[in-house]
Amino acid sequence: MKPSSELFEAVQTYFDALYYCDTKMLNSVFHEDSSLFDADEGKIFVEPIASFSQDVGSRTSPSSKGQKREDEILMVDWLSPLSAVVKIRLRAHQNVFVDHLGFVRGEDGWKIVSKIWHLERIHETG
Repeated sequence: MKPSSELFEAVQTYFDALYYCDTKMLNSVFHEDSSLFDADEGKIFVEPIASFSQDVGSRTSPSSKGQKREDEILMVDWLSPLSAVVKIRLRAHQNVFVDHLGFVRGEDGWKIVSKIWHLERIHETG
């Protein structure tokens, strides 16, 4: 399998993990020492993956509410055959996020080593 195919599979695992709030899936795609960052409130917010995983596990999943899947890859920036930044957009309930996911490929395949996220907008209901 080509490295690009494996990377896209890892991104799909990320999408699935958040859609189903599946922490086993989520933890399989994140490096155990990774962190997530945000600055939407004007201060840098940092969350280790263990904390984020607990948060995701406590949520009501979009799948259980019958929410239509809305996730897409916007861009892939290949830094090397073993590292890339993937820009994605996804909707979780009413929140639409844009993320930059930093991936590296090691002996366990592609893993997210960092995530910068931004709440792009709140989806208005009909």
